[in-house]
Amino acid sequence: MAKHTPTKQQTKQKASEAKDESKPWIRRLGRFGYMSQGFVYILIGVLAFMTATGVGGDTEDTNGALQTLASMPFGEVVLWLVGIGLMGYVIWMFIRASVDTGHLGKGIKGVFVRAGFVGSALIYASLAFNAFSFATHSGGSGGSDEETYSQILLSQPFGQWIIGAIGIGIIVYALYEGYKAISGLFLKEFKKAEMNKHEWNLTRTIGRMGLVSRAIVFALIGVFLIQTALNADADDTQGMDGALYELSQQPYGQWLLGVVAIGLILFGVYGYFYGRYVHMNFGRK
Repeated sequence: MAKHTPTKQQTKQKASEAKDESKPWIRRLGRFGYMSQGFVYILIGVLAFMTATGVGGDTEDTNGALQTLASMPFGEVVLWLVGIGLMGYVIWMFIRASVDTGHLGKGIKGVFVRAGFVGSALIYASLAFNAFSFATHSGGSGGSDEETYSQILLSQPFGQWIIGAIGIGIIVYALYEGYKAISGLFLKEFKKAEMNKHEWNLTRTIGRMGLVSRAIVFALIGVFLIQTALNADADDTQGMDGALYELSQQPYGQWLLGVVAIGLILFGVYGYFYGRYVHMNFGRK
């Protein structure tokens, strides 16, 4: 199939990537990390869809999905690969935050987004740890990671304010993800010249649906955090499982859960294309 002609911006991004060929292993780990992240979302989406259709049990969060995977044939091997891949994603997130690979600058927007990269790295580092724990049968973290973190923060001075700010930040990030999806802004992150027409069209379609679905779940998580801050009660904190459960309790909730579950599966598939074709720059402008 015919390839796309690169734009000036894409040519600059490719040149920026070529400036630093001394760290190809970091890029490979980062790409593998995006794909591993996608695999986890596929698993969560499948379990949520089974719940929506009455085939499965309760909605699962990321740790529940990993625990389910551990009980499957060759599940331990897959968990090791997922854990290694997620650690690659964590390394890449720290690089994005410290080196400013996206050329975000030192303004408020740049600082906010790069702080989000650090938060994402910490979350997925915890997830990678749980993947390794389940793979070695040493057990994942007991209870909800979100509740544990909230309890720690609530015990600190200004803890409620910090949790509230995090909740607002997550909602803002979710809105931005939704905007990127609807506007097609996310497509600028891809190496379009290296994709054939079918890959490009598929990425555009599943990317929009997947990003919107994840944005909905993230927005609900942000709302739960704000409730935690207002009530000073860590039990109000919910992760992805709580967000999916809340969806299922709305009018036509099983339909809503089913649609979002399919969206999360598509986001997972999108993770493969993102890991393969995303620009990964070290150099600055």
